[in-house]
Amino acid sequence: MVFYFTSSVVSPEAFIYVGKDKVENEDLIKYGLEEDVWFHVDKLSSAHIYLRMNEGDSWENIPEDLVVDCAQLTKANSIEGNKKDNITVIYTPWSNLKKDGSMAVGQVGFKDPRKVKKVLVSQRENPIINRLNKTKVEKFPDLAMEREEKLKVLRKKDQAAKLERKREEAKIAQERKEKKWQKDHAYDELFQEQDPEDVNNQGREDLEDDFM
Repeated sequence: MVFYFTSSVVSPEAFIYVGKDKVENEDLIKYGLEEDVWFHVDKLSSAHIYLRMNEGDSWENIPEDLVVDCAQLTKANSIEGNKKDNITVIYTPWSNLKKDGSMAVGQVGFKDPRKVKKVLVSQRENPIINRLNKTKVEKFPDLAMEREEKLKVLRKKDQAAKLERKREEAKIAQERKEKKWQKDHAYDELFQEQDPEDVNNQGREDLEDDFM
C-alpha cells in the first residue's frame, strides 16, 4: 500500500508518495524512477518520502516551497523526528540510492554522498501537514508494472528521437552533397566547347569586319 499526496505550491502540481511500512519501502527503492527524489530524516528513523518530479525538472533546482512540503511531510512521518525541533531532512535522487544484501529491510546507502542535500526543519508546520493530508490517497499499485510501462514509453521516445536525428543527418548530408556538386560544376557551361560551325561563322564575320 502506498499513500499519495499532492502539493499545490507549484504549477503544475507535484506528487509525493510514501510507503506504509519498511516492507513497502523496499519496493519503492527497487521500482523507483529517474525523476524520483528520496527524502528521509537524517540519523533518525522515518518514512521514505518520494517526490516525483515533472519531466525535465532537476532535483538540484526543486522550488523551495516544494522542498519545505516534502521536508515537513518527512518530519511528520518520523515517530522520533516529529517530536523534535531543529531536525535535518536529507534528500537525493532515487538513482543515487544504494542497496545491497548486507543492509536491513528499508535501509539504504548512497552511491555518491556529494549528491545528498540537507534542509533544516525548525519545527512542525501544522498548516502544511493539514493541507497535504487533505490530498492523501491510498492505493495498491503494481510498482513493477508501472516502472516497466514508464520505461517502455521512454524507450519509444528514445527510438523516435534517434530516428529523427538520422533523418536530419541524412537531409544535411544530401544538402552538402548537392552543394558540393554545384560547386564542382559551377563553371561547366563556361568551358563547354563551342560548335565548330559556330567557330567558322565567327571567323568569317571577323574577316568581313576587317575588310569593311
